[in-house]
Amino acid sequence: MSNFPNLLSEKTRRFIALNNFKELSVIQSEVLPYALKARDVIGISKTGTGKTHAYLIPLMQKIDPNRNEVQALIIAPTRELAQQIFEFAKPMMEVDSQIRVKLITGGTDKKRTTEKLGRQPHIVIGTVGKVREFFVEDSLLRIDQADILVVDEADMILEIGYLEDLDIIAAKMKERLQMLLFSATIPDNLRPFMKKYMHNPHIVQVKEDEKFNPRITHVLVPIKHRTHLEATVLLAKSINPLICLVVCNTRTDAVKLADLFRENNLRFVELRGDMSARARKQTMSLIGNDEARFIIATDVAARGIDIPEISHVISVGLPKDIDFYIHRAGRTGRTGREGTCYVLYGEKDDASIRILMKKHIKFEHMANNETGLRPMKPYGEEFVRKSKPQDIEISKLVNRRVEQVKPGYKKKRAAEVESIKRKRRRQMIQDSIKVQSKTKAKMKQIEINNEKAGGQ
Repeated sequence: MSNFPNLLSEKTRRFIALNNFKELSVIQSEVLPYALKARDVIGISKTGTGKTHAYLIPLMQKIDPNRNEVQALIIAPTRELAQQIFEFAKPMMEVDSQIRVKLITGGTDKKRTTEKLGRQPHIVIGTVGKVREFFVEDSLLRIDQADILVVDEADMILEIGYLEDLDIIAAKMKERLQMLLFSATIPDNLRPFMKKYMHNPHIVQVKEDEKFNPRITHVLVPIKHRTHLEATVLLAKSINPLICLVVCNTRTDAVKLADLFRENNLRFVELRGDMSARARKQTMSLIGNDEARFIIATDVAARGIDIPEISHVISVGLPKDIDFYIHRAGRTGRTGREGTCYVLYGEKDDASIRILMKKHIKFEHMANNETGLRPMKPYGEEFVRKSKPQDIEISKLVNRRVEQVKPGYKKKRAAEVESIKRKRRRQMIQDSIKVQSKTKAKMKQIEINNEKAGGQ
């Protein structure tokens, strides 16, 4: 605990100890001092850097259980991520039984949830749509009293179209609100929202620290004559994962892929955005009980998955927003573990692959068929075409230095080039005639031999 600040309370230190942290990660140590001083913070980091506790630790320090009101709101883009954050926050209530943390997401019994809101929680964790319903529409949550708004995975909230709803929520909160915003990327369309609600924010941008750095092997696999979905099934049969996350670009592709997996007797589960909380829980239990080895999901559903046992990821094509590939790959290799991310690509994916390569992602290149995976030459390696004699002759003619240019020179050179081409065409015709003659002679000889054999 050498880098834990001395200013942390005993309760906060116990919360840290319950999470078995021996030291803070880079983003945690960078965010903590500014968050404790009530500064707005923008945290830009990839998945697996410990950013959830970068805001939970200061919240543990700042929450006053004697104030019977909502003091902090944590917004997540998906139910899965909200549930994951809630699980991380539960030790707060173990450390101090007076602290109340409430999860507000879809798929739960609204009546039962409402009954439990007789006493306002100190911390609310929820999805944008459900928080808007309970706060703005039904006035069941008094989030307007909160001092802190945490926005997790802000770029995903923008991507799935909930930024306007988040704007409505933030507009009804305190004017001088401390906002902690975390995102893997900062798209241009997110900046107006940040400018509207954040005051002189401190920006923390970190790469994965050595402790949390994911050791991920990225592998390109061409689909060749197959469709992306057919190639996915073939690849699934070629690997031996502990758990493999298969990410599709669209919900339609995910449904079709599930049908193919079913036909090929592959053990899998589906994660969908419209699943109830109960169905999600049952699905995750199948994974925990080793009854499924593959998880089929879209980017939205995959963003909320935090399963350390995921050893492989299959990216079925590449997403339009190329940064989403980073999120896909980040589901494996968690907290320093090793992982492999396969990208099934076609010709249309070339531009995206080259963008990723410019971002210093190193890809291995492997072919896959019924016999398994085998290495290929590096992606994009140029093959030098052997020059034909005709091309060499024309090149010499075109590049020949002329001491004195005479009238009609260009026409004369064009005629010489055409003469070379005609000569080559005649040669090709003659070669073809020779081949045909030899073939006819062989066929004739075969007929003669057959007649002799028949006569005997």
